[in-house]
Amino acid sequence: MSVTTETISEYTYRGERYVSRGIPATGEPQTLHRVAESRLRAALRGEGGAEAVAALLADAETVTVTAGDPELTALPPLLPTDGGHSLVSGFLGTHKSKSDAIVQHGDQAPLPKWYFKGLGSWLRTPGQPLVAPAEPVIVIEEAEVVLVFVNDENGDPHYAGYTFGNDFCDIGLHRIDPGYTPSGKLCDTGISPHLFLGEPPRAATGEVTIVRDGRPAWKGSFDCGADALWFRVSDMVDRLFSFPALRRPGLVNYVLTGADLSSFHDGFQITDGDHVVIDVASHGVVLSNTVRFGGAAA
Repeated sequence: MSVTTETISEYTYRGERYVSRGIPATGEPQTLHRVAESRLRAALRGEGGAEAVAALLADAETVTVTAGDPELTALPPLLPTDGGHSLVSGFLGTHKSKSDAIVQHGDQAPLPKWYFKGLGSWLRTPGQPLVAPAEPVIVIEEAEVVLVFVNDENGDPHYAGYTFGNDFCDIGLHRIDPGYTPSGKLCDTGISPHLFLGEPPRAATGEVTIVRDGRPAWKGSFDCGADALWFRVSDMVDRLFSFPALRRPGLVNYVLTGADLSSFHDGFQITDGDHVVIDVASHGVVLSNTVRFGGAAA
């Protein structure tokens, strides 16, 4: 599958914040555009989308580096410097593969089940550890499409684009009692730094590999695109932004749209020190993070 959607990424480099176009290959030249984070978010709040971003970058000061330079630090897409002005949340049981868990109450159509995941500052880019409590019940990886919204000065949400994430969480708590689910979600969340400036993908496929002691211990495929969901993405978004708390002016929302079956559903259990690699092959994105139980927050 070929994805031609414009892609941008943000980095810090020698104390400054930059924007890069495309998904760079390690060792290749990479052009960084010096753009203030507020101007980038403002461009994506408007109607211009990718064209507005291209115009913004065309006028920016640039520097060329080597992709993978140790002085480059990838950032979650559009993350405000003040992470408190961004929220991470998502929806449970959205996939057709989990349709048995989607319950209808009488004549009322099922509603997507929303959960709070954390602040934007809790997001972890590839290479950073994903931290769980010291004694989790059963932690799992969940490969998902992440929608990114930027609220304007009136609190109206504007869709900026999508990326991919790992809703790392403790499903064991949910299995004990669904009322424990909010606690189980309070683990770090993996996210790709690459923002795709297009509509949510109908199909997004790839493979998860869990490496233990330097060797693959489990592999499995996934599909987290819109066509694999039981709910329509538009209905999920409308439900989310019906709540005024999510419409604070200037807020950036990262919305996880749900995961296919994970390693846990195949009888595998992640342990402390395992390395989780999510290869979204359809989009050329790889998330690679080591799991830590009881580690300190970054």
